[in-house]
Amino acid sequence: MKPFERLLLENKAWAEEKHLQEPEFFERMSQDQKPDFLWIGCADSRVPAEIIVNAQPGEIFVHRNIANQVITTDFNSLSVLQYAVDVLKVDHVIVCGHYNCGGVKAALNKQNANLVLVNKWLMHLKDIYRLHQKDIEGFHTDKDKANRLVELNVIEQVRKLTHTSIIQQAWREENRPVLHGWVYALEDGKIKQLIMLPPDSPIESIYQYTDALTS
Repeated sequence: MKPFERLLLENKAWAEEKHLQEPEFFERMSQDQKPDFLWIGCADSRVPAEIIVNAQPGEIFVHRNIANQVITTDFNSLSVLQYAVDVLKVDHVIVCGHYNCGGVKAALNKQNANLVLVNKWLMHLKDIYRLHQKDIEGFHTDKDKANRLVELNVIEQVRKLTHTSIIQQAWREENRPVLHGWVYALEDGKIKQLIMLPPDSPIESIYQYTDALTS
């Protein structure tokens, strides 16, 4: 059996079992979604958002990319953010990184000439390293240095959310969402909270929008 065929069989078995357990499940799922959370996580296959927090389908709106980045020139992530905040009206936005992140470890090394696009994406992580180099280099092992950059990256991405017109407008007009920065440990499956910013959190003036907000 080919690997993709196994996935199709597993899907069929899951759907049938789910229907037996909850006959109304798929009818309920076919209605409009109303998640409370937007999850911005890493694309790493070991960190599936719903599974690690034991969430049910429909509870979390998920966006994942390499090293859980919030890049304000990336229309993909901004479109997800705007839809989650302005249409789905989520109350919480979570940026969740994880220790032993391959993207973060790659950013601490020289650029790979064969991965031109990946290099450009990781440049944002290299900038965070440059800004916090003294802090990161204070750790003795490469693993500890990388894990510290994982934490600093999560904190930076949460702060970047506050620099968007989407969050600023929602904070000003609807007093939501709360922003969270978490990190997941592959070794024990536990999540640690690094930062939480409620809607009344200060934003540096150079990042603030005037009354005429634009995306």
